[in-house]
Amino acid sequence: MKVVAFNGSPNPRGNTFQALGLVLEELESQGIETQIVQVGSQMIRGCTACNQCLKNRDEKCVLPNDPVNDWIQLIKEADGLLLGSPVHYAALGATMKAFLDRAFYVAGMNRSLFRHKVGAALVTVRRSGGLPAFQQLNSYLLYSEMLIPTSNYWNVIHGARPGEVHEDAEGVQIMQVLGQNMAWLLKLKDHGNTVIEPPPLARKVMTNFVRPLE
Repeated sequence: MKVVAFNGSPNPRGNTFQALGLVLEELESQGIETQIVQVGSQMIRGCTACNQCLKNRDEKCVLPNDPVNDWIQLIKEADGLLLGSPVHYAALGATMKAFLDRAFYVAGMNRSLFRHKVGAALVTVRRSGGLPAFQQLNSYLLYSEMLIPTSNYWNVIHGARPGEVHEDAEGVQIMQVLGQNMAWLLKLKDHGNTVIEPPPLARKVMTNFVRPLE
Protein backbone atom coordinates (compact mmCIF):
# COMPACT_ATOMS: atom_id res chain seq x y z
CA MET A 1 0.00 0.00 0.00
CA LYS A 2 1.07 3.57 -0.63
CA VAL A 3 0.11 7.01 0.67
CA VAL A 4 1.05 10.15 -1.21
CA ALA A 5 1.24 13.41 0.77
CA PHE A 6 1.13 16.93 -0.65
CA ASN A 7 2.95 19.79 1.07
CA GLY A 8 1.13 23.05 0.37
CA SER A 9 3.71 25.23 2.11
CA PRO A 10 6.06 27.53 0.17
CA ASN A 11 8.75 26.32 2.57
CA PRO A 12 9.74 22.79 1.47
CA ARG A 13 11.17 21.89 4.90
CA GLY A 14 9.00 23.98 7.17
CA ASN A 15 6.43 23.04 9.78
CA THR A 16 3.92 21.62 7.30
CA PHE A 17 6.55 19.25 5.93
CA GLN A 18 7.47 18.20 9.44
CA ALA A 19 3.84 17.69 10.47
CA LEU A 20 3.30 15.50 7.42
CA GLY A 21 6.41 13.58 8.46
CA LEU A 22 4.92 12.83 11.88
CA VAL A 23 1.93 11.17 10.22
CA LEU A 24 3.98 9.37 7.60
CA GLU A 25 6.35 7.94 10.20
CA GLU A 26 3.41 6.08 11.73
CA LEU A 27 2.38 4.74 8.33
CA GLU A 28 5.91 3.66 7.46
CA SER A 29 6.26 1.87 10.80
CA GLN A 30 3.38 -0.35 9.66
CA GLY A 31 4.91 -1.15 6.28
CA ILE A 32 3.03 1.42 4.20
CA GLU A 33 5.03 3.17 1.49
CA THR A 34 4.92 6.99 1.53
CA GLN A 35 5.89 9.91 -0.68
CA ILE A 36 5.82 13.68 -0.13
CA VAL A 37 5.18 15.98 -3.09
CA GLN A 38 6.17 19.65 -2.80
CA VAL A 39 3.35 21.90 -4.08
CA GLY A 40 3.50 25.25 -2.31
CA SER A 41 6.70 26.55 -3.92
CA GLN A 42 5.68 25.71 -7.50
CA MET A 43 3.89 27.79 -10.11
CA ILE A 44 0.37 26.35 -10.35
CA ARG A 45 -2.39 28.12 -12.26
CA GLY A 46 -5.92 28.17 -10.95
CA CYS A 47 -8.86 26.49 -12.68
CA THR A 48 -10.22 28.52 -15.62
CA ALA A 49 -13.66 26.81 -15.59
CA CYS A 50 -13.25 25.78 -19.24
CA ASN A 51 -14.84 22.35 -18.57
CA GLN A 52 -12.57 20.69 -21.13
CA CYS A 53 -11.83 17.92 -18.61
CA LEU A 54 -15.56 17.12 -18.68
CA LYS A 55 -15.62 17.15 -22.46
CA ASN A 56 -12.42 15.13 -22.96
CA ARG A 57 -12.71 12.73 -20.00
CA ASP A 58 -9.07 11.77 -20.37
CA GLU A 59 -8.15 12.28 -16.70
CA LYS A 60 -6.28 15.47 -17.58
CA CYS A 61 -6.53 19.21 -17.08
CA VAL A 62 -5.90 21.05 -20.35
CA LEU A 63 -3.76 23.74 -18.72
CA PRO A 64 -0.13 23.11 -19.76
CA ASN A 65 3.29 23.51 -18.23
CA ASP A 66 2.75 22.44 -14.64
CA PRO A 67 2.76 19.06 -12.84
CA VAL A 68 -0.94 18.88 -11.88
CA ASN A 69 -1.71 16.05 -14.30
CA ASP A 70 1.22 14.03 -12.99
CA TRP A 71 -0.08 14.53 -9.45
CA ILE A 72 -3.59 13.43 -10.44
CA GLN A 73 -2.16 10.13 -11.62
CA LEU A 74 -0.09 9.79 -8.43
CA ILE A 75 -3.26 10.06 -6.37
CA LYS A 76 -5.13 7.70 -8.68
CA GLU A 77 -2.48 5.01 -8.23
CA ALA A 78 -2.12 5.51 -4.46
CA ASP A 79 -4.22 3.88 -1.76
CA GLY A 80 -4.23 6.94 0.46
CA LEU A 81 -3.90 10.71 0.27
CA LEU A 82 -2.62 13.17 2.87
CA LEU A 83 -3.03 16.93 2.39
CA GLY A 84 -1.03 19.45 4.39
CA SER A 85 -1.18 23.24 4.27
CA PRO A 86 -0.05 26.23 6.27
CA VAL A 87 -2.69 28.76 7.27
CA HIS A 88 -2.81 32.03 5.31
CA TYR A 89 -5.47 34.46 6.52
CA ALA A 90 -7.49 31.62 8.10
CA ALA A 91 -7.39 29.68 4.81
CA LEU A 92 -5.20 27.20 2.99
CA GLY A 93 -2.33 28.40 0.81
CA ALA A 94 -3.28 29.78 -2.61
CA THR A 95 -1.01 27.47 -4.60
CA MET A 96 -2.36 24.44 -2.78
CA LYS A 97 -5.92 25.55 -3.49
CA ALA A 98 -5.16 26.03 -7.19
CA PHE A 99 -3.81 22.49 -7.36
CA LEU A 100 -6.70 20.96 -5.42
CA ASP A 101 -9.38 22.82 -7.38
CA ARG A 102 -8.05 21.46 -10.64
CA ALA A 103 -7.11 17.96 -9.50
CA PHE A 104 -10.36 17.22 -7.72
CA TYR A 105 -12.48 18.70 -10.51
CA VAL A 106 -10.71 16.53 -13.09
CA ALA A 107 -11.18 13.51 -10.81
CA GLY A 108 -14.87 14.24 -10.42
CA MET A 109 -15.39 14.65 -14.15
CA ASN A 110 -13.72 11.28 -14.79
CA ARG A 111 -15.96 8.91 -12.82
CA SER A 112 -14.69 10.00 -9.42
CA LEU A 113 -11.08 8.85 -9.69
CA PHE A 114 -10.42 9.38 -5.98
CA ARG A 115 -13.62 7.76 -4.70
CA HIS A 116 -13.21 5.44 -1.68
CA LYS A 117 -9.52 6.16 -1.27
CA VAL A 118 -8.42 6.89 2.29
CA GLY A 119 -7.81 10.62 2.64
CA ALA A 120 -6.82 12.93 5.48
CA ALA A 121 -5.79 16.55 5.94
CA LEU A 122 -3.77 18.61 8.40
CA VAL A 123 -2.80 22.24 8.83
CA THR A 124 0.00 24.09 10.59
CA VAL A 125 -0.57 27.51 12.09
CA ARG A 126 1.23 30.00 14.30
CA ARG A 127 -1.76 31.02 16.42
CA SER A 128 -5.33 30.83 15.07
CA GLY A 129 -7.30 30.25 11.87
CA GLY A 130 -6.45 26.56 11.78
CA LEU A 131 -9.98 25.16 11.84
CA PRO A 132 -11.30 27.10 8.80
CA ALA A 133 -8.29 25.96 6.77
CA PHE A 134 -8.69 22.37 8.00
CA GLN A 135 -12.36 22.42 7.01
CA GLN A 136 -11.44 23.72 3.56
CA LEU A 137 -9.14 20.76 2.98
CA ASN A 138 -11.75 18.31 4.25
CA SER A 139 -14.27 19.68 1.75
CA TYR A 140 -12.28 18.18 -1.12
CA LEU A 141 -12.16 14.77 0.57
CA LEU A 142 -15.82 14.77 1.55
CA TYR A 143 -17.07 15.81 -1.88
CA SER A 144 -15.07 13.00 -3.48
CA GLU A 145 -16.54 10.21 -1.31
CA MET A 146 -13.18 9.51 0.26
CA LEU A 147 -12.80 7.58 3.53
CA ILE A 148 -11.49 9.91 6.23
CA PRO A 149 -9.59 8.69 9.31
CA THR A 150 -9.78 10.76 12.47
CA SER A 151 -7.50 11.65 15.36
CA ASN A 152 -8.20 12.55 19.00
CA TYR A 153 -8.64 16.25 18.14
CA TRP A 154 -8.80 18.34 14.99
CA ASN A 155 -5.71 17.94 12.83
CA VAL A 156 -4.11 21.29 13.64
CA ILE A 157 -0.55 21.70 14.93
CA HIS A 158 1.11 24.94 16.04
CA GLY A 159 4.48 26.50 15.31
CA ALA A 160 6.04 29.58 13.72
CA ARG A 161 9.72 28.90 13.06
CA PRO A 162 10.51 25.65 11.21
CA GLY A 163 10.65 22.83 13.73
CA GLU A 164 8.49 24.49 16.39
CA VAL A 165 5.65 22.05 15.72
CA HIS A 166 7.65 19.45 17.63
CA GLU A 167 7.22 21.61 20.75
CA ASP A 168 3.42 21.33 20.49
CA ALA A 169 3.09 18.10 22.47
CA GLU A 170 -0.64 17.77 21.91
CA GLY A 171 -0.26 18.56 18.22
CA VAL A 172 2.43 15.91 17.85
CA GLN A 173 0.14 13.34 19.45
CA ILE A 174 -2.71 14.37 17.13
CA MET A 175 -0.49 13.71 14.10
CA GLN A 176 0.69 10.37 15.48
CA VAL A 177 -2.83 9.18 16.27
CA LEU A 178 -3.93 10.30 12.81
CA GLY A 179 -1.15 8.21 11.26
CA GLN A 180 -2.10 5.17 13.34
CA ASN A 181 -5.78 5.47 12.47
CA MET A 182 -5.00 6.07 8.81
CA ALA A 183 -2.88 2.90 8.68
CA TRP A 184 -5.66 0.94 10.37
CA LEU A 185 -8.31 2.23 7.94
CA LEU A 186 -6.09 1.47 4.94
CA LYS A 187 -5.69 -2.11 6.16
CA LEU A 188 -9.40 -2.47 6.87
CA LYS A 189 -10.24 -1.27 3.38
CA ASP A 190 -7.65 -3.53 1.80
CA HIS A 191 -9.06 -6.53 3.65
CA GLY A 192 -12.68 -5.55 3.06
CA ASN A 193 -12.21 -5.25 -0.69
CA THR A 194 -11.98 -9.03 -0.89
CA VAL A 195 -15.22 -9.73 1.01
CA ILE A 196 -17.56 -6.74 0.63
CA GLU A 197 -18.61 -5.10 -2.62
CA PRO A 198 -18.53 -1.28 -2.55
CA PRO A 199 -21.75 0.58 -3.39
CA PRO A 200 -22.09 1.54 -7.06
CA LEU A 201 -21.15 5.00 -8.22
CA ALA A 202 -24.28 7.16 -8.18
CA ARG A 203 -25.21 9.26 -11.17
CA LYS A 204 -24.81 12.84 -9.97
CA VAL A 205 -27.99 14.87 -9.58
CA MET A 206 -27.31 18.57 -10.26
CA THR A 207 -29.61 21.33 -9.02
CA ASN A 208 -29.24 24.99 -8.20
CA PHE A 209 -31.27 27.68 -6.49
CA VAL A 210 -31.94 29.84 -9.51
CA ARG A 211 -35.57 29.88 -10.63
CA PRO A 212 -37.12 31.77 -13.54
CA LEU A 213 -39.13 34.86 -12.63
CA GLU A 214 -42.91 34.28 -12.49
